[in-house]
Amino acid sequence: MENGNNSKVSEFVLLGLSSSWELQLFLFLIFFMIYLAIVLGNLLILVTVRVDAHLLQSPMYYFLGHLSFIDLCLSCVTVPKMLADFLRQGKSISFSGCLAQIYFLHFLGASEMFLLTVMAYDRYVAICNPLHYLTVMNRQLCLQLVCACWCGGFIHSITQVTLVIQLPFCGPNELDNFYCDVPQVIKLACMNTYVVEVLMVSNSGLLSLICFLVLLFSYAVILMTLKTRFRQGQIKALSTCASHLAVVSLIFVPCVFIYLRPFCSFSVDKVFSVFYTVITPMLNPLIYTLRNTDMKTAMQKLRRKHVAFCYHMEG
Repeated sequence: MENGNNSKVSEFVLLGLSSSWELQLFLFLIFFMIYLAIVLGNLLILVTVRVDAHLLQSPMYYFLGHLSFIDLCLSCVTVPKMLADFLRQGKSISFSGCLAQIYFLHFLGASEMFLLTVMAYDRYVAICNPLHYLTVMNRQLCLQLVCACWCGGFIHSITQVTLVIQLPFCGPNELDNFYCDVPQVIKLACMNTYVVEVLMVSNSGLLSLICFLVLLFSYAVILMTLKTRFRQGQIKALSTCASHLAVVSLIFVPCVFIYLRPFCSFSVDKVFSVFYTVITPMLNPLIYTLRNTDMKTAMQKLRRKHVAFCYHMEG
């Protein structure tokens, strides 16, 4: 059976995280609990931001709601397939399914990178220009910035899929990972992939690195500005920046490591892949809720409303 790009490979075999059946069952339990935490945690943030009028009017929490939505969707691209593969011996994915994973992984991943950059700009305006914060970060600008993030992610993902779909695949079809991604797939092509790998680095690698450097620079400016502020405001702003920097590091460091070095692969790549696709979407809700007084207060109000509603229904 041939694909539209005249390749002979109709599916790819995923080697997964382990070949041991006992270890796979253990990993299934671990990642199933992590997946539940991802879904419940991010849904909780989405609902809390949506129903709380104070949070909904704040640009920071408006962006946080979109970040939680992206994390929720991003985890659904790879984790359900990985969980299903843990329970069976043969792990494979069709050529079209592989392209779909690449598309949505890069669409959501790039959108998240752009959104985190926007969130850093939001914190810069809030801390460095607080008197004009709500005027600058008005609802129209926030909507435009979010739309720009989604459009940027779409353009990036289309470019990645275009790189892969034109390659001929006629020989090996084993991917040493638990999902499809460009670095592993292009190494299976029946041609010299030097140019394609350089393009991948220019697209994914440099995108990750540039966004990461811009974020680090923006937070460096914020920290320098905080030196002139009163101590109480300084502590609150530092707490917010610390949570953002934690998210940024967990997302960008694995991406820079994976996409900024063509022509070679390491066994540790799987570990970074797990962090990027599984661990980070789980930690985001914890980082933004446990370190954030406004979110905890809003969740307590939501819980009280839920208890009151249940009591009223029982009555």
